[in-house]
Amino acid sequence: MPSFPRPPYPPLVLIAALVLPGTGQVLNREPVRGLIFLFFILLLGGFTLKTAAADVSIVGKLAGGIFVYAIAVLDAYKGARIRFEVWRHQAGN
Repeated sequence: MPSFPRPPYPPLVLIAALVLPGTGQVLNREPVRGLIFLFFILLLGGFTLKTAAADVSIVGKLAGGIFVYAIAVLDAYKGARIRFEVWRHQAGN
């Protein structure tokens, strides 16, 4: 049975994804996916910033980007958990 390198610890991926969008995907060896998430965070954040009414809070003005950011964090953590559990199962631990 081939030995696979140990994937990063899922809580570490979660923290990295929270600190810098797209970093969790990079740690999961999916850098293109991380760049796509970053692109859509900026695109939708900019779109809602420009189209929101003047009396909307800053959270409301950036809602599109915040939404994609939250999805990116969840995606990175879920991917890390799956990779870690597959590795652990294959390693026999």
